[in-house]
Amino acid sequence: MTTTAQPTTTTTTTTAALLDSLATAIEAKDATAVAAHYAPGATLSLLDRDHPPADPTIYAGTDEIEAYFREICGRNVDHRVADRVASADRIAFTEHCRYPSGQQVLCVAVATVRDGLIVDQTGVQVWDA
Repeated sequence: MTTTAQPTTTTTTTTAALLDSLATAIEAKDATAVAAHYAPGATLSLLDRDHPPADPTIYAGTDEIEAYFREICGRNVDHRVADRVASADRIAFTEHCRYPSGQQVLCVAVATVRDGLIVDQTGVQVWDA
């Protein structure tokens, strides 16, 4: 019988610190700081009403991911990260966004973390009509 070593508390603490740092960057609308949390070969997949599971929007690599966040962070929108969950190799959170008009957007994100950086993230976003 083979046993698998359980993740250490230190690893989970490191991943939680990554999530806290990512949340700070998102809320500050700092696209460069957000992109710094992703590994060079990372992918970010987004699903919404225009991009269903069969045809998600996919950003590959830090250049594409940073360009996406630069566009998002450049909008006049307040961002708040909540519901943070971290394990040894995964993070999850919700991002609540509000435009000055009152229109809201909600994104639920789940990501895989390796060596202290996000390697794969999926987000499902919905917004007011």
